[in-house]
Amino acid sequence: MSSKTKKRSLFEPAIVKRALWDSIKKLNPLHQIKNPVMFVVEMGSILTTLLFFHALFGRGEASPGFILHVSLWLWITVLFANFAESVAEGRGKAQADTLRRTRRDITAKRLSRPDPHADVSEVISSQLRKGDFVLVEAGDIIPMDGEVVAGVASVNESAVTGESAPVIRESGGDRSAVTGGTTVLSDWLVVRITSNPGETFLDRMIAMVEGAKRQKTPNELALDILLAGMTIIFLLVTVTLLPFSLFSVRAAGQGSPVTITVLVALLVCLIPTTIGGLLSAIGIAGMDRMIQANVIAMSGRAVEAAGDVDVLLLDKTGTITLGNRQATEFIPTAGVDVRALADAAQLSSLADETPEGRSIVVLAKERYGLRERDIQGMGVVFVPFTAQTRMSGVNFDSRQIRKGAADALDTYVRTQGGTFPPDVREIVDDIAKRGATPLVVAEGQKVLGVIRLNDIVKGGIKERFAEMRQMGIKTIMITGDNPLTAAAVAAEAGVDDFLAEATPETKLKLIREHQAGGRLVAMTGDGTNDAPALAQADVAVAMNTGTQAAKEAGNLVDLDSNPTKLIEIVEIGKQLLMTRGTLTTFSIANDVAKYFAILPAAFIPIYPALGKLNIMGLATPQSAVLSAVIFNALIIIFLVPLALRGVKYRPLGAQVILRNNALIYGIGGLIVPFIGIKLIDMILTALHVV
Repeated sequence: MSSKTKKRSLFEPAIVKRALWDSIKKLNPLHQIKNPVMFVVEMGSILTTLLFFHALFGRGEASPGFILHVSLWLWITVLFANFAESVAEGRGKAQADTLRRTRRDITAKRLSRPDPHADVSEVISSQLRKGDFVLVEAGDIIPMDGEVVAGVASVNESAVTGESAPVIRESGGDRSAVTGGTTVLSDWLVVRITSNPGETFLDRMIAMVEGAKRQKTPNELALDILLAGMTIIFLLVTVTLLPFSLFSVRAAGQGSPVTITVLVALLVCLIPTTIGGLLSAIGIAGMDRMIQANVIAMSGRAVEAAGDVDVLLLDKTGTITLGNRQATEFIPTAGVDVRALADAAQLSSLADETPEGRSIVVLAKERYGLRERDIQGMGVVFVPFTAQTRMSGVNFDSRQIRKGAADALDTYVRTQGGTFPPDVREIVDDIAKRGATPLVVAEGQKVLGVIRLNDIVKGGIKERFAEMRQMGIKTIMITGDNPLTAAAVAAEAGVDDFLAEATPETKLKLIREHQAGGRLVAMTGDGTNDAPALAQADVAVAMNTGTQAAKEAGNLVDLDSNPTKLIEIVEIGKQLLMTRGTLTTFSIANDVAKYFAILPAAFIPIYPALGKLNIMGLATPQSAVLSAVIFNALIIIFLVPLALRGVKYRPLGAQVILRNNALIYGIGGLIVPFIGIKLIDMILTALHVV
């Protein structure tokens, strides 16, 4: 689902209706005990409810009306917290329902072997098992997740991604993965099933988008422990106030002891109720924002880690540059005819399905009329490109033609008994200094010349990297190009560092070096050769179009397969952490105002001098207590939109964010309750509620 089509308003009627019912169901103490703060509030609600009935039918500690008002607003506090969590979950549940409707049993054509002409048996898709082979033809729905082992076809993946534009899936390479529930539009595919029923990517998506099934992250658990600790401390303090007040009444010979109702109100207002009620909703909403960006998080830990990332590893091609580098020139070495170079370059690229390889074939055809090659008649054997050799080519008759990176061809030519001409090295260096990519072509032990590939840096990418730098994040470009080319592109793009001539081993080593220095690393990948580095990275974004190995190694899957999404993912993670931090600051700060409202009111009957602490000028002790309880409940519902939308992200440094939090939410958390409690007190007094 595209971000445009998926984006929901915060309070859609269907979601609100479902959330209201869920809020009531969540009153079950077995659910509330997972949140210690709100569990204490619910226990306080039950206690004050019992005290109300005692006052109603007997001699209570205070008037039934006062106890009833306090009890009702305590119950409302719990319901508001449940509502915030339910709304956040409801957005995910609505999307999960949509995904479930796309999952259905269909008839699949199971093959006896990975051959489109093999024997076919029709089975229900739920009967398929990992390792089975199926034939999917035009108009068929792909029954389960798998990898293409034969064929090439156009596939409609809108059921998963929401994008109507079809994509090409073919065997081999990094675009061989297919997802169950998508539809083949043309041609045919032989697919090897890579998951058992109930373990498909769609099943994982449904589980992840449902907030109720979300696991708490380590930081959330740590904050839960902190809030539980604060709650226990305030509980012990509040409990000791009852015997203290009884002793004070006897010693002073006047006044009345603090009531249990007032002590419960004091406890609820002093413990961090606001953040306790909104913490779960903040985490669920963070995952929902990730889903809106068309990224499926395999765990809440991945979303949170994205906010803590301080090193980004980004592929050059397709991420920093537009990709699809185009061949623009053949530059022969001394004594070699340019047509001979073009001929060799085209032959070595006929089996190269990359945009670069195709552009070499087209350039040779357009400039030198090289076309209509009888590949089968020539008996050509193609040598595929690998990350280790960093070159490809062809063998036929007695000819061995190779093209690839300069250092790789240098090594190859030397092993053949030849030498690497100095003028070719000069050509390579010149092309690289200009930010283009040189590919050297050799036949046997003889170097023929160089192909120039032009790369274009994406517009606006330099500004994005500047924002990352301002946030304290280091950006590193990963490329298989030689160091000179990499340096030129890195300078133009504005990255902080680069890794040239990258192999799976060097990527893995680079990640481990940064992690050993205490840094969190994020990277993207789509190929099997990216899997080791993805598994090592703290935040690993696998492309949905990539191989099964890459998707299993990653903890985030980008349904759009857009490598630049990594930057957006980091921003979403930081927004989650900023939201949690700001609301925690606000919650703890506003407890101070509630202290000045309730504590003087509780002890004025014993110590009239405490009336000087009534700096808000609240009308009566009872109105002060009730005003604080009402404000404590209302502030949760007022902050629900902020918890769900998140604090607006700005690319600021950690010190600036901390300062802003202290000024805006810290001081704001001190001031707002004073104003709110005073207004509520005036309304209660005017209405003669207490």
